[in-house]
Amino acid sequence: MTWDWKVVAEVFPAIFKAMWVTLGLTLACYVFALLLGIVWTLLRRIPWKSFRWMLTLVLEFIRSTPPLVQLYFIFYAWPLVPYIGMTLSPFAAAIIGLGIHYSTYTSEVYRSGIDSVDKGQWEAATALNFSSLQKWTKIILPQAIPPVIPMLGNYLIIMFKEIPLTASIGVMGMMLSAKMYGAQNFVYLEPFTIVAFFFLLLSYPSAILIRKLENKMNRRFDKKEMLETIKDKQKEVVI
Repeated sequence: MTWDWKVVAEVFPAIFKAMWVTLGLTLACYVFALLLGIVWTLLRRIPWKSFRWMLTLVLEFIRSTPPLVQLYFIFYAWPLVPYIGMTLSPFAAAIIGLGIHYSTYTSEVYRSGIDSVDKGQWEAATALNFSSLQKWTKIILPQAIPPVIPMLGNYLIIMFKEIPLTASIGVMGMMLSAKMYGAQNFVYLEPFTIVAFFFLLLSYPSAILIRKLENKMNRRFDKKEMLETIKDKQKEVVI
């Protein structure tokens, strides 16, 4: 098997076009995971122990099962499909499957950020008679979210590298495009090498940016600086 530049020239446009499908799917899955992760985090703070226990069990089940199995289940065996007459497109099934799977991880990231907020801030919000919405939007989330942004960025990169799994349910991304070309022409070296190159080209610079962002956020949210911020806010509350 030798490298053929004619094959590269022939298959490159199709894979390049499919790259935008892969990027769009990654963004859609990630946004869905971020939003649903917040929902899981808030639901886990409901004071009913039995509800929290059941929710934790569901999240652990989702987190502990392979995303490929979940994609197959949602696309081929979702029990609601025959009863409501709804057919999911591969793209929609991929968003739901990977979005739900990674929302269980983003919820843990949100939880760690919320738990890092000093108890004094919660007490200050209560003392000022803030509503629940005001407490979360003005006091808790502005302090909880920024420090965990680098961790959320890491999950974006991980999700991007998991997108090829969606080829198994028919999403016409880079992986399926290369596979179809290989099946039609019995040539696989060049198509899959190009796919690997695109993933490297897109993911490695993103990883560098995430690392720089993490270093920047760590400097910005230094522990000593955070304690000074908390003290200042407590003084404002007293005033």
